[in-house]
Amino acid sequence: MTPCGERMFSTGVNVLDSEVPRAALPSRLRYDWHRYYATEAAWSGETGRRVREWGFNTAGAWSAPAESLGLPVIPDLELGRQASFHWFDPFAPETEARMREAAAELTAPYKGKPWRIGYFSDNEVGWWGGALFYFYSAQPESNHTKIRWVQALQEQYDGDWQLFAADFLPPDGVGDWDALRISRQFTRLRPGGGGIKAVRHWTAILAEHYYAMVERVLREADPEALIFGDRLPIYYDPGAVRAMARHVDIIAVNYNIDSPDGWVAPYFFDGLRELSGAKPVLVSEWFFAAAENRTGNANNGHLMTVPTQDDRARGAAAATANFARIPELVGAHWFQFADHPRGGRGDGEDYDFGLVDIANQPYEDLTRLLTTANRAVPALHAQAAAHIVGMEEANRQKSGELAVPEAAIDLYDHSLADWPKPASLLPPFQADPGEAAFGEAYLAWNGKGIDIATIGQDYYDIDLLAFDGAFPLSEAYRLEIGIDAGAGAQLFTLYFIPPRTKVKDHPPMRALLCRGHAAFADACAPVPGAEATYFGADQPRITAEIFLPWQALGVAASPEAGTVRIALTATAWHRSRSMSLSGPLSGLPASEAMAHPESWRTARLHQAQPRQAPQKMARQ
Repeated sequence: MTPCGERMFSTGVNVLDSEVPRAALPSRLRYDWHRYYATEAAWSGETGRRVREWGFNTAGAWSAPAESLGLPVIPDLELGRQASFHWFDPFAPETEARMREAAAELTAPYKGKPWRIGYFSDNEVGWWGGALFYFYSAQPESNHTKIRWVQALQEQYDGDWQLFAADFLPPDGVGDWDALRISRQFTRLRPGGGGIKAVRHWTAILAEHYYAMVERVLREADPEALIFGDRLPIYYDPGAVRAMARHVDIIAVNYNIDSPDGWVAPYFFDGLRELSGAKPVLVSEWFFAAAENRTGNANNGHLMTVPTQDDRARGAAAATANFARIPELVGAHWFQFADHPRGGRGDGEDYDFGLVDIANQPYEDLTRLLTTANRAVPALHAQAAAHIVGMEEANRQKSGELAVPEAAIDLYDHSLADWPKPASLLPPFQADPGEAAFGEAYLAWNGKGIDIATIGQDYYDIDLLAFDGAFPLSEAYRLEIGIDAGAGAQLFTLYFIPPRTKVKDHPPMRALLCRGHAAFADACAPVPGAEATYFGADQPRITAEIFLPWQALGVAASPEAGTVRIALTATAWHRSRSMSLSGPLSGLPASEAMAHPESWRTARLHQAQPRQAPQKMARQ
C-alpha cells in the first residue's frame, strides 16, 4: 500500500541512472546524459516522465535519487559487502558494529524521505552452500567463523569423529576435532555419504546470522523502511529462505524467464511460498535481451536472449502479465534502463537489456508492449485468485487421470517455446517432509513417442566433492522416469553431469540418459532412439528435454487404449532431497515411488484437434 492507502504493484526499472555504468570504461561507448541533455536535471525530468509513460512506477536498485525522477525508490545498500560480512569472518564480535555503522551511513540519504519504500540489504549473496562450507573449512583458527564451523559439525555428529569422517574427507594428517580446528586445508565431501546435510545446516546457520543482523541494524537505522533482503539470484537455498522469511518484510529475488514466450515456472514461486509461509515477494530483477539490437551487444552468457526485438517485446509483455497473476508478488523490476556499453560493462557482461539503447533511443516495440502490459498489471493482480497462469485444473490436481496433449516438440531449439505449457505441465511434485519442490516436469506425445521436459534448480559446487575418475552418478542431480505403455514398466534415468573444472560462474552440465532405475553402478545403459538435450542457465537452474520413442517403451506405436502409466522422481545433488509425482499419494517416500508401479499415475493421450477446412461461401 502507498502512504496514501492505495494498492500498488511495484513496476520498477533497475539502473535508472544518467550514466550506465557510473564508472567510465575506456574505449567503450556507454549511455551518458552529457550527449543528450544540457544538464543532469534535464535528464532526470525527461527520463522520469518517459518511464512513467511506459507504465513504470518505481526506481529499482542502482537508480538516481528518487526526488529528481519523481518515483519511489528501493536502493541497494550493499550492506554486507560494505561491512565485510561475507567471505571474511561474520561471527567476529566486531562484525555487527561495522554493519551497524554502515547501515546508519548508507540509509542517511533516504531516511525519513517520502520517496523511499525500503532497502535491499545486498545483491545476489547467493548462499552457495558447498562454496561456503568449503571456504570456511580452510580458514585459520583465529577466524571466529571457523570455530563456529567446527562447533556446527560437532553438533551435527554428536561429537563422533568417525561418523564425520565417514561423510567427509578431512585434510591429510587431521584425525580429530582439535586438528580440524587448526587446519588450513580444505575439507571435502565423500561420495555416497550423507554429509550434504551438514553442508546445508552450515548454510542455514550463516543465513540466520546474516538476516538477523540485517534486521537489527536496519530497524535501528530507519525503523519505518521496509526490508527487502539481499536480492536472491536466479536460485534460492531452502535454508536461507527459511532464515530470510523470519527477518525481512518482503523476499526479493532476481529471475531469469524460463521460456522466450514469457513463461514463468510455477514451482519457483510455489517453493518460496511454502518455505516462507507465503511471505510477500518482489522480483527485484528480470530481463530480456535480443540478438538484434542497435547498441551492438553480444549477449554473451546464459541469460534470456531471443532473436529479434519483436520476440523480445512479446516475451516481456507476456512475462509481465504472468508475474501479475501471482498473488503474493508485490512487484517486478526490469533490468535495466539502458543497454550495457558496446563491448560490455566492467565485468564483461554484455547484454541488450535496455529500454533504450546507448544513444538514448527507446526500443519502440518493447516500450510500446510493456506500456500496455504495465497498465494492465493492477487489475490482473487484484483479480489473481490462483498463482498459475492459464493452468488447467485437470493437470494441477493431485490425484486422478492426467491429460497429456499431442505436440510436435523440437529437442534442439534450446527452448520451451514450442511446448503447450499450461496443458503439458504435470501436477506439482510432492517433496520429502519438510522440503519444498525444486522443479517441475512437462509431458507431451506424438506418433513417434513421448516427450518430457523439466525445469529445476539446485546448486552444485565444483570444489566440494572428493572423487577420482568419472563423476559418480550417485551424486548427480537426476530425473527418474517410469512409463508403462502396455508392455510393462520401463525405467529410465536422466543424470546431469557437471564438468571437472570450472571455467565460468555457471559451469555447463551435460545430460546423460540411461535405461534403468538409478543404481549408482556408474555405468550407463544407452536407450536406442532416445534423445536428451540440456540447455538453459546451466546450474543452478536446470532445464532439459527428453524424447523416448515408443519402441523404447516396448511398443510399436502409441497405445490403442490411449493411456499410459507414468512416474517421475527427481533427486538433488548429493541426494540432499527428493520429490515425486506419485509417491506421496500412496504414502511412499519420494525415493521409493519408482519401485512401486501400483502408485504410478494414469495419463490419457489427448489428440490435437484436427484442423477444419475453411468453408466456402455459398453462391447466391
